[in-house]
Amino acid sequence: MAPVAGGGIAGSVRDSLVVAKRNLIRMMRIPEMVIFGLIQPIMFVVLFTYVFGGSISVGGSTDPQLYREFLMAGIFAQTVTFATAGAGAGIADDMHKGLIDRFRSLPMARGAVLTGRTLADLVQTALTLVVLAVVALLVGWRTHEPFGKVLAGFALLLLLGYAFSWIGALIGLSVRTPEAATSGGLIWLFPLTFISNAFVPVQGMPAFLQHVAEWNPFSATVQAARELFGNTAGQQMESVTGAWPMEHPVLASVLWSVLIIVVFRTLAVRKYRSATA
Repeated sequence: MAPVAGGGIAGSVRDSLVVAKRNLIRMMRIPEMVIFGLIQPIMFVVLFTYVFGGSISVGGSTDPQLYREFLMAGIFAQTVTFATAGAGAGIADDMHKGLIDRFRSLPMARGAVLTGRTLADLVQTALTLVVLAVVALLVGWRTHEPFGKVLAGFALLLLLGYAFSWIGALIGLSVRTPEAATSGGLIWLFPLTFISNAFVPVQGMPAFLQHVAEWNPFSATVQAARELFGNTAGQQMESVTGAWPMEHPVLASVLWSVLIIVVFRTLAVRKYRSATA
């Protein structure tokens, strides 16, 4: 029988930080995990900027600079959500190797294993965003709001990434292999990110997709980041369908992310307990 964890909230926080530290050390010892995680978003920045930058109309203009400013919030949001696959694969790998069973034999809070893992993934995502922002600046992206607002925009992006890492945790606990977790973590992300306002204006979509895109949690964060970065030049910021999240994107972004964390953390911790019972 597994030891019973004690210490209440303080003990749970301490245990979570210990697990997070363990995962961060592992990441530092395997730097290719971080390097390969950077390649895809950098490719997206370069390809979308130089391949589509002069052909996609934003506010009736095909000015490449307008598209850069329109695009970058979407690329940042896609990057933080695509970390979902890595989170799921990492947890599935720990399950497959029996590491989770060893954690379970210790007197630690049951949710600490998952919380620590998601916190470590959040740190890696933050580092990725820093590098990606530098690349974006190099290709011509600029912000037009005070530094505090820009930081708030990145904070919303990280909150969305943290929320989605709990979806990845649930997926990782629900499959048998890391490969299945990677596939399961990506297959639904592509329609989520592309049926949104991330890469093209919603106005050009069919009417039924406009409703889907504007109620998409991903779109709310992208819209909020654009406003906080000041990347709204030439854009129609009003909702096409009258959707509440597009009219109040910052508040909607926070609410969507918190809701996802509450729901999927509850489901993931419950799955963790049943999977290791």
